[in-house]
Amino acid sequence: MVDQLYPEVGLAAVDLLERSGVEVVFPEAQTCCGQPAFNAGYRNEAREMARHFLDVFWPLLDQGAVDAIVAPSGSCVAMVKNHYPMLFEKPTEGRYLRWSIDVANATYELTQYLVDELGVEDTDSSCADKLTYHPCCHLLRELHVDSQPRRLLANVRDAQVIDLPDADECCGFGGLFAIKNAAISTEIGRRKIKNIEASGADVVVVNDVSCKTHLNGILEREGKSQRAKHIVEILSGARSE
Repeated sequence: MVDQLYPEVGLAAVDLLERSGVEVVFPEAQTCCGQPAFNAGYRNEAREMARHFLDVFWPLLDQGAVDAIVAPSGSCVAMVKNHYPMLFEKPTEGRYLRWSIDVANATYELTQYLVDELGVEDTDSSCADKLTYHPCCHLLRELHVDSQPRRLLANVRDAQVIDLPDADECCGFGGLFAIKNAAISTEIGRRKIKNIEASGADVVVVNDVSCKTHLNGILEREGKSQRAKHIVEILSGARSE
């Protein structure tokens, strides 16, 4: 979704990493990690996409061309770390099972990588908005990443960070859930919108563009002034003076 719908998020992620002293390599051959197919039950199709992902990224790790694989998405990272090894459990998949474990161990969500691996908690950015933070489900529940994005946001100059009521409740997107169960998905999203309004924040910060898409869709349709932004759009914003 970043590549196809929000390239500015990918570019901001690269900028943020480079500002943190990292050399970024972008393999042009990469495609989707396969999570939509996996979640829909199309395991063979997901396996095919996962093989391609590993064919692209494992040689870079093996050759020492890269030290880590970083994505601005808890959702994609959870797929690679938690579900790739599951796809290759058959004995005939021996090579890909080994590769999936190597790649899983080297894959990080962006804020996790900045804080835990680079020791970066201040990105030297500023933002005059009132911010509240929604912990996206895959990031919070599958990767157990929560303090890292909060610590980064706490150091954004001029920003007022406000607690979000019932923050750990899902926004309602849930990937294909939003398509197959649109009415339920929308109602869950509306409940999240009410909590955003109750917080008094101008911007709800998320770590996945899927959540951003879902929340902004409801906010715009209901004529609300608040907007959802990906965390890199805040962290790579104007540098503090």
